[in-house]
Amino acid sequence: MASTDTLDPSPYTDSPFDEALSQRYLVYALSTITARSLPDVRDGLKPVHRRLLWAMRLLRLDPASAYKKCARVVGDTIGKYHPHGDQSVYDAMVRLAQTFSLRYPLVDGQGNFGNIDGDNAAAYRYTEARLTATAVELMTGLDEGTVGFRPTYNNEDEEPEVFPGLFPNLLANGASGIAVGMATSIPPHNAAELIDAAVHLIDHPDAPTVDLLQYVQGPDFPTGGIVADGPAAIREAYETGRGAFRTRARFADPERLAGGTWQLVITEIPYGVPKAKLIEQIAGLITEKKLPILADVRDESDEAIRIVLEPRSRTVDVGTLQDSLYRLTDLEIRVSLNLNVLDATRTPRVMSLAQALSAYVAHQIEVLVNRSRHRLARIENRLELLDGFLIAYLNLDRVIEIIRTEDEPKPVMMAEFGLTDTQVEAILNMRLRSLRRLEEMEIKKERSNLDEERKGLAALIESPQRQRTRLKKDLAKLRERYAPETAIGARRTTVAESGPAREIPLEAMIEREPITVILSRRGWIRAMSGHRDLAAADTLKFKEGDGPLFAFHAQTTDRLLLAAANGRVFTLAADKLPGGRGFGEPVRLMVDLEGEGAPVALLPVPRSGGDAQVLVASSDGRGFLAKLGDVVAETRKGKQVMNLRPGAEMRIFRPVASGSDYVAVVGDNRKMVVFPIGELPEMARGSGVQLQRYRDGGLSDATAIRFEAGISWAMGGESGRTRTEADLNPWRTARGAGGRMAPLGFPRDNRFGSAPNGDGPESKN
Repeated sequence: MASTDTLDPSPYTDSPFDEALSQRYLVYALSTITARSLPDVRDGLKPVHRRLLWAMRLLRLDPASAYKKCARVVGDTIGKYHPHGDQSVYDAMVRLAQTFSLRYPLVDGQGNFGNIDGDNAAAYRYTEARLTATAVELMTGLDEGTVGFRPTYNNEDEEPEVFPGLFPNLLANGASGIAVGMATSIPPHNAAELIDAAVHLIDHPDAPTVDLLQYVQGPDFPTGGIVADGPAAIREAYETGRGAFRTRARFADPERLAGGTWQLVITEIPYGVPKAKLIEQIAGLITEKKLPILADVRDESDEAIRIVLEPRSRTVDVGTLQDSLYRLTDLEIRVSLNLNVLDATRTPRVMSLAQALSAYVAHQIEVLVNRSRHRLARIENRLELLDGFLIAYLNLDRVIEIIRTEDEPKPVMMAEFGLTDTQVEAILNMRLRSLRRLEEMEIKKERSNLDEERKGLAALIESPQRQRTRLKKDLAKLRERYAPETAIGARRTTVAESGPAREIPLEAMIEREPITVILSRRGWIRAMSGHRDLAAADTLKFKEGDGPLFAFHAQTTDRLLLAAANGRVFTLAADKLPGGRGFGEPVRLMVDLEGEGAPVALLPVPRSGGDAQVLVASSDGRGFLAKLGDVVAETRKGKQVMNLRPGAEMRIFRPVASGSDYVAVVGDNRKMVVFPIGELPEMARGSGVQLQRYRDGGLSDATAIRFEAGISWAMGGESGRTRTEADLNPWRTARGAGGRMAPLGFPRDNRFGSAPNGDGPESKN
């Protein structure tokens, strides 16, 4: 039997699970960060993009060649360089071809590569592509020994570690990606501005970011738009490598139409926002009546963006409409900046603008030196051959004789003329017809030119100053192709500081019109146009068995407060009330009015603001003051304002008239007390304090008054006369007292009416 020592070791390892898991997850995380999600600071590309462009280069898909199917490119990329899913590779290729995604596209696509509406590209079997001139510039120098190559995943081929081209792709085209524990988000910029900043860095290597911002204004999105941030915010983002740019759509000047009407046109939209999504958002605002000043939206775009907005009326303010759209839709977004990249050592770092451009300049200096050394080595080889050709020309007859007579001419020629093996091989491999070209003057002229070039390259390699000068010349030539005067180089995004969009109150968006609000006893509410006569029979028509509960005049811009007996207060928008042609709609469809919450009051919020007060009181004689601004609710559920004791209900919810200095309270027992209003606390929510003490029954009514004006009430009948009790001193007492009988002739229903001093809103209840 074989010894167990000769058996293969077990493939399993004995280690703690958490330790093994953490080690394996760390390997996965590092692979995601360095080989998938983060771009390289030197060429601005992720591996998938670099491999796609390299595969297209090997397929000779230069800008002057014919298009090839994208399926061929994706197949070569997956099979040779990038062993991942075909859809992910094709999606990366599609983005490189989209003119609305990349400021300077690297792929020239033919066919359906998606659109700015957000539609997907066609399948790769239908589309074709080739490289753009920008991509060619990004790969210029790959055959000149400028960068290193590494084996592909299966060791069958080689691929470049990084591209050497002069085009500043990282910042010019931007990048985005999510790795494990980190992410990157780099918006696109203007190439000419980046080149100018790089030239400044060449002359001033320690220049801070603030100096570079003299050249780099900010992002330059392919879709245009406006960057609305100020210089301080932009500087902070570029100095730290983290931040965001507030980006807005661009509106054309309002187009005037017949009859004094006008329409607003959007010509540019924020970067990365699908046009179809924008239109859907705006249409949703119209449908849900969240933007009442807007009537319609139309998409009239072709190759250029044209989104037409029709206001509700010609009196709508243009600035109000624009600010409302900025706040409520993606016409204003924040484009993030997270300059997280892989540096030259493949280490992830968040860089500032100066650091990223410095890394780009350092890479280009290295590429320049590598190219010079590669060219210098080729010159040395050529000079060696030219020296051999010159010796062969001077001894042409002897060379021919040796070749004709010697079985092994190479060693003879090497020994007789002192030639190297390379020189002899070149001479022996020459065709007979080439001998006529071996003219002494031509050889010496070529040798002289090469020798001069060699000296220049040697000096360039040894002198950092020469390297910087040469790089500036190369950048100047590149800038000519991307100058602001050219079609591709012209800046598309305007950087113009503007404040945040104003928060437009609802009243400013609604056309103000008079209405008459009517709530019936059964809870049906409606708003009739105009201020109707509240005593007219045709105004107060109801279903059989129903009748009026509240009726008052208001405006469509008002907000209405509906107080319920259960202590909750609900807010209604007057412009959203049903029309007055029928009997209206149940108010319970608009708010969550519970069964035991019968309406107690319905009143408009005063236009003076939320500082106006309201008197709140319960049936057990407790109450307090509340600011109207504190009781306004924004949801269907309303707001609990009064905490009620068992068996009690909220009975009073009445505005406090300006100048009121006392509170008058009357109970079911017809006893009345009058006390200073200052004895009531102001609360946003609570059960309040005791207003009046009762042995039997509870609170019947309460109101705020001016003491010196007394209390007035209608006498009843058709006379329309009123009676006033001017001297209230007999009822003046401290809060919480039992009180004394109401004045002679006080209404039998124990109610003060809607406005004892005549200062309340016109109403009928």
